[in-house]
Amino acid sequence: MITIDNYLENHYIHRSNWLRAAVLGANDGIISISSLAIGISAASSTREPIILATVAGLVAGALSMSAGEYVSVSSQTDTEKADIEREKQELREMPEEELNILTQIYEKRGLKKETARQVAIELTEKDVLGTHIRDELGINEISKAKPIQAALASGSAFTVGGVLPLLVILFAPLKGMEYWLYGFTIIFLIILGAIAAKTGGSSIRKAILRITIWGTIAMGLSALVGYMFGVKV
Repeated sequence: MITIDNYLENHYIHRSNWLRAAVLGANDGIISISSLAIGISAASSTREPIILATVAGLVAGALSMSAGEYVSVSSQTDTEKADIEREKQELREMPEEELNILTQIYEKRGLKKETARQVAIELTEKDVLGTHIRDELGINEISKAKPIQAALASGSAFTVGGVLPLLVILFAPLKGMEYWLYGFTIIFLIILGAIAAKTGGSSIRKAILRITIWGTIAMGLSALVGYMFGVKV
C-alpha cells in the first residue's frame, strides 16, 4: 500500500526549498571566491594579497548570502501571511462566492461541474481555510517559505563552497595560480552539479554542463579584469 510518506520518499519536490538555497550558496561561494582570487592573482606577484582578498570575500559573501536569503524569503512569507488573512476575511464575508471559486478551480482541473461542486463542499466542511490556502492560493507545506532554513542553508553552503578555492590558494604554486584555480574550480563545480542533480533527482549531465559553462564565463571575465589593470602588487 502506497502512503504519503512513501510517495515523498520516491519524489524530490519536498527538497526544493533548502536544495535551491544550498546549491545557490555553494555555487556562488565557489564561483565568486574563485573569480575574486583569479582577478587578484592576475594582478599580484605575491600570495598575501590573494589570501587577504579571498578571506574578506568569503566572510562578506557568507553573511551577505544569509542576510539576502533571509530577507527575500521573509518577504515571501509576509506576502503569504497577508494573502491568508485576506482569504479569512473573504470566507467570513462571502462564503458562497468562495465556494464557487473553489468549484471553478476543480472544474479547470478536469472534474465535471457536479463533481467539482461536491468535492468543494466536502473539502470545505472538513477544512475550509486549509482547502482555500492550498487550492486557491497555491500554498502548501512543500512550497511554503522558510526564511531561517533558507538563510542557514545558503550561508553554510557559501562558506563550504568558498573554502575550496581558498585551500587551492594556500597550497597551490603561486606561479600560474590562475590556472590552478580555474582547474580545481571546474572540478568543484562538476562535483557540486552532480551532487545537486543526484539529490534533486534530475539530469546529472545537464546540471554539470550548466554549472561549468557559467562558472567558466565568470572566472574568465574576472581574470580579464585583473589582466586589464596590469598592476603587480
